[in-house]
Amino acid sequence: MDAPGTSSRTVAAYVDFELAARVAARLVPAGPRAGRDEIAHAVGELRAAAAGAAEPVAATAHLRRDPAAAPEPPALVVDRASWARANVEAFRGLLEPVAVPAPPDGRAPRPGSRAERAATAVGRRTTGGEMGALLAFLSSRVLGQFDVFSGVDAGGPGRLLLVAPNVVQVERDLGVVPADFRRWVCLHEEAHRLQFGANPWLRRWVTDEARGLSADLLANPRDLGERLAGVLRGLPDLLRGDAADAGAGAGLADLLQTPQQRERVRRLVAVMSLLEGHADVVMDDVGPRVVPTVATIRARFTERRRGRGTLDQLTRRLLGLDAKTRQYADGARFVRGVLDRVGWDGLNAVWQGPASLPAPEEVADPGAWVRRVHG
Repeated sequence: MDAPGTSSRTVAAYVDFELAARVAARLVPAGPRAGRDEIAHAVGELRAAAAGAAEPVAATAHLRRDPAAAPEPPALVVDRASWARANVEAFRGLLEPVAVPAPPDGRAPRPGSRAERAATAVGRRTTGGEMGALLAFLSSRVLGQFDVFSGVDAGGPGRLLLVAPNVVQVERDLGVVPADFRRWVCLHEEAHRLQFGANPWLRRWVTDEARGLSADLLANPRDLGERLAGVLRGLPDLLRGDAADAGAGAGLADLLQTPQQRERVRRLVAVMSLLEGHADVVMDDVGPRVVPTVATIRARFTERRRGRGTLDQLTRRLLGLDAKTRQYADGARFVRGVLDRVGWDGLNAVWQGPASLPAPEEVADPGAWVRRVHG
């Protein structure tokens, strides 16, 4: 924390990340009932499925890990509370370096004063509690996740997380073959790990863009607590590709005040759409070779997305989560459109660097991207 009188502090001064982890652990819903042997079997199968997904995913995508990159650790199979805690750690690592400007004179208590310390302490608890509650809600809905931010500043690899109770719950709900469903989930998440492992610059780019956007949104010191809470609500959704095409996740859209901010968000959303669509296409192309019942799984999983109850649909809409389905679809259409024109090797020009990533308009018009990149 900066000394009294300095012009800014980092986000860490305004968010109680430890409280976020405790709140999330306390509020996570209970998982499905399962005996010790069933749990152990599911964990073992998920670990094996993640390891077995690496080669077919790489072969289908025509991508290989950068040999100079740090070795990838095995997938972590976690429960809901551990997933939430891992995400608190990830967002702490992402947001702690972001500077928050101090309010101008006369708009807040004097820096370092008792009133200022008290106001900051209350704000830290409020934002930490809100972050924990949001992650607790999301903890029952995530099947797997590649954690981009862990270790990024130290040059370490990301982490692949598989949420065992959620996988078990969904496979029961769908009535599908458990071993096949676990392989299917791992294909998608392994595709994400490969995207970043084959292109190490991409993790740095996503991290820098997310930090830059956060700093930009917090640059206006008015109503800092509300603005910071909005960033904490909206940034996780945005970085999972859950933001709407012209705005962002719940809380974040309200903070966009300038055309430059809106364009920055659209640019990041376009890249998240590419990543999700690419993973979905790879998963569907590999699936028939390694998942015997993939057609049944895909059909029932898609129907499940449509068949949610009214309350659940409303909740997802309010949190900005329904847009994720659109991000999968938009990104997959882009990837398929490029593949139809130039094949996998032509598509992989998208990973050459930031200039090769699709612009928002190109996600909807893959031919425009092909013309720009391939001539």
